Order: sequence, then C-alpha cells, then structure tokens
Amino acid sequence: MSKGSILQRNAIRPIYNITPFTLLDFPDKTACIIWFAGCNMRCQYCYNPDIVQGKGKLFLNQALEFIQSRKNLLDGVVLSGGECTLHKEAFILAREAKKMGMLVKVDTNGSLPMRLQLLLDYNLVDYVALDFKSLPKNYHMITGAYEFSNFEKSLHLLIHSKIDFEVRTTVHSDLISQEDLHRMVKFLEKRAYTGNYYLQAFINDVPTIGNMGPSENLGNVEKLSTDKIKVIKRES
Repeated sequence: MSKGSILQRNAIRPIYNITPFTLLDFPDKTACIIWFAGCNMRCQYCYNPDIVQGKGKLFLNQALEFIQSRKNLLDGVVLSGGECTLHKEAFILAREAKKMGMLVKVDTNGSLPMRLQLLLDYNLVDYVALDFKSLPKNYHMITGAYEFSNFEKSLHLLIHSKIDFEVRTTVHSDLISQEDLHRMVKFLEKRAYTGNYYLQAFINDVPTIGNMGPSENLGNVEKLSTDKIKVIKRES
C-alpha cells in the first residue's frame, strides 16, 4: 500500500477506539485492540452498542502511528469491532502491522468469507476468532441478519487453511439452550472441526442492543465435549 493510498483512506474515521494493551484477546501474546465502528449484525446480547451503532472517532493514520509506537513493545494487533472485515482500512492496518514484524489477529462474525479469504491469501492474518452465533433456526432472531450460509463458508475456509483459529459462542440462556449448544457441537463435529470450542458467558447488568436481562449460569459446559472438540467456558 503506497503512502498516497494510505493518506487517501484518511478521509474517513473508521476506528471507534484503541485498547493499548491486552493479555486476554490474543492467545499467549501481548497485543493492542483496534475497534472498528459499525457492524452488519445487531446481536441481541451485544454489549458494544456504542461501537456497533456508533461512528468512528479515529483516522487510519492515528491507528498506524499508535501501532508504530508499539512495534517493539507488543507481539501483535487485534482487529475487532463491530465487524472489522467491513472496512478496507482493516486490510491496510494488517499489512502495515505485518511489515513492522507484528502478528495480526482478526475477530469476525464470518459474514464476509471472500474478504477473509483475501486476508489469508496475502498472509495478513495469523489467528482468527470466528463467532458461531447460532444454528440456522435462531440465527436471524439472535443476530438480525441472514448470514448463516456465509458463516458456514468462513468456517469451511478456516478448517481447510493452515491458520490457527478458534470458534466461540456468546451464550445468553434466553437465546441459546443447553440442547442448542449440544447441537452446535455436533454441527462443528460434522464439519470436521477439531480443537477448542469456547463458550463465552454473557455478562449480566450491562446495556445491550436487545435490552437483555440477566442470563443463567452456563454450568458445566465441559460435559458437551467430544473426542475431537473440547468445550471450554470463558468469560466474554
């Protein structure tokens, strides 16, 4: 990406905020988080409504300058949101971070498999966290979108790639039952997914897009594990 092209992208503010340091969001790495504004879903349990529904506050060059200032201090950069793959700026940030010798993680709902494919084709991503929102029956009710087939394509793409990735689901007891979780594990197993499947407990008492009330405790999710898939409870 030429300097002129980068400056051209600075006509808009795609980035909502930057978290300067995290030990939790990039497995075994120190990282910062670039939060991209906007999303093509409206998940009822989402507790980032300001990011999803709001406008960006930071220009691309501000994020690039921040990453440059941290290149010898952090292992990597997390591109999150919202949905970061909606933005061309995410690709620019990934490319520039890689040039600086930093690792790149992408958080995605999987709704744009062709853009995910581009990130892989150009070796711009080292780790992906893929959100498994629901099975088709409740997908639109939970997300407000009709993107399950694209999620399937993204899952297939990652399974057949050489990249490290994880599958995760945020669970609110009013939206996803224990039986739903069992079926979701079976779905992953039938698609030849192996490894860890993270169930993220909904955080109570926070404002959400769907004005969700408290969720019941996840309980013993390890019992959902199979020979090939280890189900792990993780705080969101």
